[in-house]
Amino acid sequence: MGINVSENLKHYIKSFSLIELLKGMRVTGRYLFDRKITIQYPEQKTPLSPRFRGHHALRRYPNGEERCIACKLCEAVCPALAIKIESQERPDGTRRTTRYDIDMFKCIYCGFCEEACPVDAIVETNIFEYHFENRGENIMTKAKLLAVGDNHETEIAAMKAADAPYR
Repeated sequence: MGINVSENLKHYIKSFSLIELLKGMRVTGRYLFDRKITIQYPEQKTPLSPRFRGHHALRRYPNGEERCIACKLCEAVCPALAIKIESQERPDGTRRTTRYDIDMFKCIYCGFCEEACPVDAIVETNIFEYHFENRGENIMTKAKLLAVGDNHETEIAAMKAADAPYR
């Protein structure tokens, strides 16, 4: 019982002497005159990790054929149910997607779709500067995703190469 009384007494003394406030002021004073590390955003950009997960893209093989084989693993593994895939069998017996939609409002950028893909068809790029102005633009269709992949293939390949030792 005596220990509890002494603990309460210490608590009240700390509360009335404002020790916590003085500790906070000491931390503020320590960093007040240090060199600032503010970045002027539009002109300067911070370096990104090769594992950064941004805007999605669908990739193609070097011969121009799309990589996606419509296995639907990315759709199955997506925890937010943001991916919708429809597929059709081609005359040569292979499957390809007829519809590949990602709802960017639902997507939580977890990277599970990229990890599940056996052919590296769907990837998350290092693009983080994008926005939507009109209703429906948040749905990334197959054509939009392929266009992003075509425009940024060199960056995607470099990111994949930089990340390869860690896989």
